[in-house]
Amino acid sequence: MRKPISVAAIGLAALLPLQAAAQDKPEEIHIGITTFTSGPASVFGVPGQEAAEMIAENINEAGGIHDVPVTLSFIDEGAGAETLTTEYRRLVQDENVDVMFASISSGNCLNIAPLAEDLEMFNILWDCGTQRIFEEADYRYNFRTQANATPEMMAPLLYLLKNNPDFETIAVVNQDYAWGRDSWELFSTALKQLKPDVEVVGEFFPSFGAADYSAEISRLLATQPDVILSTSWGGDLDTFVRQANQRGLFNTSQFVLPLAESSLERLGDDLPDGVIVGGRGDHYFLHPEYKDGEELQDFVAQYRERTGDYPIYPAFHMAQAFAALQGAYDKAIEANDGEWPNREQLVDAMDGLEFRGHGRPVTIREDNQGVEAQLIGTTRHVDGYDFPIMDNMMIFDGADLMPPVGENSIEWIKTLDESFVEEVSADEYQHEE
Repeated sequence: MRKPISVAAIGLAALLPLQAAAQDKPEEIHIGITTFTSGPASVFGVPGQEAAEMIAENINEAGGIHDVPVTLSFIDEGAGAETLTTEYRRLVQDENVDVMFASISSGNCLNIAPLAEDLEMFNILWDCGTQRIFEEADYRYNFRTQANATPEMMAPLLYLLKNNPDFETIAVVNQDYAWGRDSWELFSTALKQLKPDVEVVGEFFPSFGAADYSAEISRLLATQPDVILSTSWGGDLDTFVRQANQRGLFNTSQFVLPLAESSLERLGDDLPDGVIVGGRGDHYFLHPEYKDGEELQDFVAQYRERTGDYPIYPAFHMAQAFAALQGAYDKAIEANDGEWPNREQLVDAMDGLEFRGHGRPVTIREDNQGVEAQLIGTTRHVDGYDFPIMDNMMIFDGADLMPPVGENSIEWIKTLDESFVEEVSADEYQHEE
């Protein structure tokens, strides 16, 4: 005979969802982070790791996130895509991390985002740029805490058109993978809309990690384009710039290097004056709006003491990822009447979250994409630094350079025309001697 269910049992069952929602404080918040710690991209990835370790130490010295310390585990993206996904699964399924920060490479992010969704893992895309992530799929557990490639390409193009509008030819030298291809598609599509008479005289896509650019440089010296664009980064960008400078290519063309903020100190005198550079956001140790503030000064000083270098944009992106995580815990705990949130509540808290790293505030849109300002400038050697700084700076509002939620970037760009250059304004700043 079937036993009748008691009223008390029904009442207990009704309480179970509420009890499940109440979480005890854990002993730690375990964060898994993917970054390049080997290979040519490590000049970019190691600063991100250094920043993460520094920020985690600061958080723990201050008592943790709501009194809970953080611990970090790292995965080397330089080991390859297969190893990355295997290690990602291990951290999530065996190590029970609470959140993942992944990844740097756009190709890796395209692979990791659906994996994180399948594993229902709260994943912060802390650095990768491809706009395809949230335009080609809907995600619940993935969030990007900085801009994507669309504003990161629109800003340097607008800067070029506002400051050097009389060019007639252009060539590109980009890494042959998702970021290099996608960023050029965005830039070239926008260029056709905003200055349709420009002729593309060369498209070069050397392999990721290439050590020799002599063939590309010879072709560029022969064609002498008015503008040379390269959205390459890390060791690849450094190698290309050094070889191009040795052969006098900077004397014949205006260079546009949207990611070169990360290479300024490493390149030193190899990067001449007059090159248009950006930092994938408004990331810059001499940010004209925050450089005199105690927060940025402390971050720069502490990072320099730890590494001997000035922080570059992967370090700033890492700071934003941690700021978003802290903000999400604050918001989720408040919404949960002071109780420790579960993962679903933490994910819910990311919707519309506003936070700050060491630049202007960033907001997470309803498509999980961060909206971030963009700072572009021109290189200049000044007293006090043995590498070029950024001068003649412009800061663009990120919202002006992005399609509305749900729209494809390329299709949105195709609706623009030449008037867009004047319609979009920017705040302008000069370097103070």
